[in-house]
Amino acid sequence: MTGLEVTLQSQRVLNGIDLTLGAGQIVGLLGPNGSGKSTLLRCLAGLLPRQAGHITLNGTSLDTLPLRTRAKQLAFVPQHSEVDDDLSVEQIVRLGRTPHRQRLFGWNGGDEQAVEEAIARMKLSCIRKRAWKQLSGGERQRSQIARALAQQPKIMILDEPTNHLDIQYQLELLSLIATLPMTVVIALHDLNLAANYCHRLVLLKQGKVIANGSPETVLTPAMIEKAWCVKASVQREDDTWTIRYSKQ
Repeated sequence: MTGLEVTLQSQRVLNGIDLTLGAGQIVGLLGPNGSGKSTLLRCLAGLLPRQAGHITLNGTSLDTLPLRTRAKQLAFVPQHSEVDDDLSVEQIVRLGRTPHRQRLFGWNGGDEQAVEEAIARMKLSCIRKRAWKQLSGGERQRSQIARALAQQPKIMILDEPTNHLDIQYQLELLSLIATLPMTVVIALHDLNLAANYCHRLVLLKQGKVIANGSPETVLTPAMIEKAWCVKASVQREDDTWTIRYSKQ
């Protein structure tokens, strides 16, 4: 994307965003509240209009792609998904095949294989018949990601999937996301999770990119203080990152 600008309710939310996504990378989107993370993700998914800039997918403008074609390339998992409480996990995942279904053709072997692979990858086999209303927060997130996986996209966009989850489920979910065979763009609040699970980080503040690169180059004490106005120490040992914040 180049020169992306978005104004919502007379307020500039994104301003001059330039960003290129590398194939197969997990790209973490960071920034304080109100920095524009969710807006940027929704633009990437083609869900928000923009005032300026271009977003291309493999050289083709996102605006020119039919919705069905776009859904085969991009999968978006919002923070909160509206789902019929009576649907089972398996039925939710099957919805991911919608972009691939032709009106005059029934369910086929390719559809079944995609659903089964998504259920297995997100470790949902033992609860596949359970209704949405009976699921925990972590199980719901895994179900939504499985539905997105069933789309067989090349890019998955996740808006704060660890929000409101216990640390056990945060680690479990990100460990699963790290195994996905695609490009993943994920908004996160927890800097330790971002440093330990993302290949690349993009840091936003007031609608602008203020840092873009590896965890080593983005999550420095100086950059953390610039973005969040807090002092922090950053340590790395045996490929494990630990970020601690100083008392004010």
